[in-house]
Amino acid sequence: MTKLFFVRHGKTKWNLEGRYQGANGDSPLLAESYTEIADLANFLRPLSFQRIYSSPLNRAKKTALALDARLPGNIPVVIDERLREFNLGKMEGMKFTEVAQRYPKELYTFRHAPAEYDPTAINGESFSQLITRMRPVITEIVAQDTGSGQYIIVSHGAALTALIQSMLGTPLADLRKQGGLSNTNVTTIETVDGGVTYQLLKWNDTHFLSKPLDETDTI
Repeated sequence: MTKLFFVRHGKTKWNLEGRYQGANGDSPLLAESYTEIADLANFLRPLSFQRIYSSPLNRAKKTALALDARLPGNIPVVIDERLREFNLGKMEGMKFTEVAQRYPKELYTFRHAPAEYDPTAINGESFSQLITRMRPVITEIVAQDTGSGQYIIVSHGAALTALIQSMLGTPLADLRKQGGLSNTNVTTIETVDGGVTYQLLKWNDTHFLSKPLDETDTI
C-alpha cells in the first residue's frame, strides 16, 4: 500500500489579489502562510514520510521546505519540473475580473466545463497535456515504493485538482465535482495494487488550520 498526501502551496500575494499565477507567474507567500504551514505540519507530525516532492515554483518549493523543516526526521525533498502549475499563457498575472472580460469563454470552461476548455487563444496548456505531464511523477513514486510508503507532493490548486481526479478515474467533464483545493490543504489518496487503481481517503482537508477560510483561499 502506498499513501500519497497532496498539498497545495501556502497562500500568496496574488492569491489574495485574485490573480492567476500559472506555470510562469509567481508571487511570494504571505507571512501568515507560514503559520498555516506549521498547522499542517502539526497535523502530519505523527506520520512518517519517505520523501517530499515539490513543484519548482517558489510558492510550492518554499512551502515544501518550510513543511520539511517542521516535520521530524531528515525527509529528502525532491524538486520535479513536472509538478508545475498549469501553463495559463496570457491569463498569467491577470486578475480574475480582467480575465472574465478578455477571455470569458476560456475562464468559464477552465473553471466549470473542463472537457470543453480550449487554451489555444491564450497560448496555454490543456487539461490532457497537464495530466500527461504530471501522471508519470506519481507512477514513478509508486513504482519505487518497496513497502507501505507515505509521500507528500506539494504543487498547485488547479493542477492538483486535475491530476488527482484523473488518478481516481473521474471523467474530464467532472474534474471539479468535489470542488477545488484550498491553500495549505492536504488531499490524501492510496493505492493497494501498485498504482493500478487509487482510492480517495480525504479531499481538501483543512480542519487543522487555525484560521477561517475565505473565497480567496480556494481555486
